Amino acid sequence: MTKSWLKIDYLPIPLIALMVLTRFHHFGDTLHLPDASLAVFFFAGFYRAGAFGNKALFIFLLVMAGLIDYLAIANGTSDWCISPAYVFLIPTYAVMWLAGRYCSTFKALTLPELAISISLVALATSAAFAISNGSFFLFSGRYEDLSFMAYALSVAQYFLPYISSVLIYALAGLVIIKAVKALPALQTKPRQQSSS
Repeated sequence: MTKSWLKIDYLPIPLIALMVLTRFHHFGDTLHLPDASLAVFFFAGFYRAGAFGNKALFIFLLVMAGLIDYLAIANGTSDWCISPAYVFLIPTYAVMWLAGRYCSTFKALTLPELAISISLVALATSAAFAISNGSFFLFSGRYEDLSFMAYALSVAQYFLPYISSVLIYALAGLVIIKAVKALPALQTKPRQQSSS
């Protein structure tokens, strides 16, 4: 009996690699991909069982995100985002993880299920944006002289890049999962035809 490589026993490796390769550059540029952390937490929630365990994987990824941020700052990246609001990244990522858990009920990944999943990713990403930016306004201590409306208008310009990169990662990941799930069915068809 062979194990599918799609199971969570092997899933953390690409998720970890994706976070390590992209977390240093939030929106990306010509040389770097945008940060995939939100999509990584979505796919961590998408899988419910395995050697890591779903909640353990969530905690592991949280610790890893903090470690990557620490190393980036130690190597010269700005520490502007590090404030008392940093702890609100936990509910920010939890929203994505919970969306992934809910979407994991769509086993067939049919076109309607993919549409629902992408819609939920968009909704969860919007909530994550509100949590991370709202908490930064309230608790970072950096905007004491700015009204919430003025702050909201200044960060609104980042919403489309924020959500679009997550949607691209999520769509690509779901399409890859759909393709991989189709492989066993394609491999068994010739055997069934040849045995008849």
